[in-house]
Amino acid sequence: MVLPTVESYPMPDRSALPRAHASWRIEPARAALLVHDMQNHFVGVFPTGRSPVVELIDNVAALRELADTLGMPVVFSAEPAGQAPRQRGLVADIWGPGIGDEPEAAAIIAPLTPRPGEHLLANVRHNAFLRSHLSRLLRSKGRDQLIICGVYAHLGVLLTAADAFMNDIQPFVVADAVADFSAEEHSLALRWAARSGVVRTTDTLLRDLLLHKERRNA
Repeated sequence: MVLPTVESYPMPDRSALPRAHASWRIEPARAALLVHDMQNHFVGVFPTGRSPVVELIDNVAALRELADTLGMPVVFSAEPAGQAPRQRGLVADIWGPGIGDEPEAAAIIAPLTPRPGEHLLANVRHNAFLRSHLSRLLRSKGRDQLIICGVYAHLGVLLTAADAFMNDIQPFVVADAVADFSAEEHSLALRWAARSGVVRTTDTLLRDLLLHKERRNA
């Protein structure tokens, strides 16, 4: 299966969010931000200059800026280029050989290029925890909350959120800072994410982070 060409669709707004099952509150001192697979290879399937990719990039950038300001760890996951068949394993049976040897295809998109002090993890499976040191990194930083944004919502984002939950790390999936192959798959991913985590919009999450900081400084 090759990556599809995605047609434009509107980002979900607050009215479209699934009912919450968890009452967790985001706290800057407990949280880290994961930017999942925002590489040219994956983001390139979306129509340039249209929804959802415009909002996707803007909202991920806003989350990243505030995370940096608040001293929250920022982690980028990225599929390595030129993986050997033994590295791809069963993933190759469905998704093919993956990113080729082109460095530009594997690079994080230019507006989100990782900065000094931010973390870049090789992501060899959809789940960013699998075969990486993401869990160890979060524990070393004293973080038990994970804000997840990026692509694709029903694959890497959802699987990563589920694994976080299974490992007692509270996942926060940002509804309008993820994107998918279609509006239907996007909506499905959010409904499932709400069963093991918290789903928020970017503006709500940014507000909650700032309010918590203000209360702590009061």
